[in-house]
Amino acid sequence: MLTLCLDIGGTKIAVGLVDDTGALVHTATCPTPAGVAAEQVWSAAEALIGDAVRIAGGVVAGVGIASAGPVNLAAGTVSPVNIAAWRGFPLRQRVSTLVPGVPVRLGGDGVCMALGEHWQGAGRGAGFLLGMVVSTGVGGGLVLEGLPYDGRTGNAGHVGHVVVDPDGLRCACGGRGCVETVASGPSMTRWARANGWSASPTAGAKELAEAASGGDPLALRAFNRGARALAAMIASVGAVCDLDLVVVGGGVAKSGALLFEPLLAALAEYARLDFLAGLRVVPAELGGNAGLVGAARLAGL
Repeated sequence: MLTLCLDIGGTKIAVGLVDDTGALVHTATCPTPAGVAAEQVWSAAEALIGDAVRIAGGVVAGVGIASAGPVNLAAGTVSPVNIAAWRGFPLRQRVSTLVPGVPVRLGGDGVCMALGEHWQGAGRGAGFLLGMVVSTGVGGGLVLEGLPYDGRTGNAGHVGHVVVDPDGLRCACGGRGCVETVASGPSMTRWARANGWSASPTAGAKELAEAASGGDPLALRAFNRGARALAAMIASVGAVCDLDLVVVGGGVAKSGALLFEPLLAALAEYARLDFLAGLRVVPAELGGNAGLVGAARLAGL
């Protein structure tokens, strides 16, 4: 029997069906409606769910939901920072009405990404795993001893808000100096522009990576600065959680050696405790499907 899985984000809503082996046998996506009421956002998700249930023959074994956060696991509600219309939205209950009698489990998108990579991707076999997404923001989730670690409210693993510069810029979260203010794609691009990088007004992280690949010194400095911030965060989280593996995905991570070479070099400086000697950092394997696969895994736990 198939498992229904959802991945709710600020730019995209994805729905899938996963078989017992962890293979995605159906996926469908739509843009997340912007600037609309809560019910219009839900209608977009509801349509995708209805189609998937029909494809599954009207019956699914369970449902897993990966959602941008914050989430409230006890209440089954979500308040994604980048979906303004959803504040305390009863997502678990709404999905349950579409699949009556079927268990529905909710998780943060970071922990579902980590679960997906742990089950079917670069994290297979890891005991203590941090999964990270470095893109327009920096997100993450923890899988410890093979199980998702949710924390008190369901929001453990928000590593983008580890402070790496106490006197740094204000973050969208309201804090100051979070790693997201240094290492996200938009943050690296802003820093490069502020320091003299000349590019078109619409240029973003993709163009910054292309410039760095071509040897542009400011673009390279921006990537090195972001990589060092990520390394400082990984060293801190690694020490707290006694990690053995970090899997890094997301758009910025697709820049490959531009990010990973300075990150690994800086991590060797920061992670000096003996028990961190074996900590590995590797690229993710599942790409944009990690959240769906992880949500399916969550449903089966």
